[in-house]
Amino acid sequence: MRRPFLLSLGALAFAMGCAAPSASSLPPLTDRTGDGPRSSSSALESSNKAPGQPLAFQVKRYPDNSPYDLKSDRGQVVLLDVWATWCEPCKDALPMYAQLQKEYGSRGFKAYALNVDEDVRAIPAFLEEAKVELPILLDANALVSERLLKVRLMPTTFLIDRKGVIRHVHEGFAEEFLQKFQTEIEQLLAEPAS
Repeated sequence: MRRPFLLSLGALAFAMGCAAPSASSLPPLTDRTGDGPRSSSSALESSNKAPGQPLAFQVKRYPDNSPYDLKSDRGQVVLLDVWATWCEPCKDALPMYAQLQKEYGSRGFKAYALNVDEDVRAIPAFLEEAKVELPILLDANALVSERLLKVRLMPTTFLIDRKGVIRHVHEGFAEEFLQKFQTEIEQLLAEPAS
């Protein structure tokens, strides 16, 4: 697998994250063979989500390929981090999100790591090296990440409120983000679910 380098996002992006593959130099995150995008069991319910509407998608869990539906976490505050094994900042980000899960989990917070790698065989070594203890979701063909979430940079982190609405998006990663994440999570946890 080629490891993309930052081509157009500049020095700030280099310091904070990994660029998603550029259309001019590398293939897109999704598999675009044939007449259109390939669909799979993780196909999106809606790729044209209106602002303020709940996010909805289904993917598989790693390593057992059991189904996961984001709707099952309504009533919870969800951190969804989109990552790849070739992303160096992800090695620092994912363990921090596991810490947030431990800190806020009893209050209705869940954290998930949504992987976009084409080959899942790279995941175990990454998880061991980075000491990641988060539920891993598999975004087959990057349909959720590319089409629904419009991810451009790895990692990209979404904070989703109890109603399923994306409230905060963070591209890239720096340890200084921890305080901001904690503030945003606290605010979302204080809101009612209905």
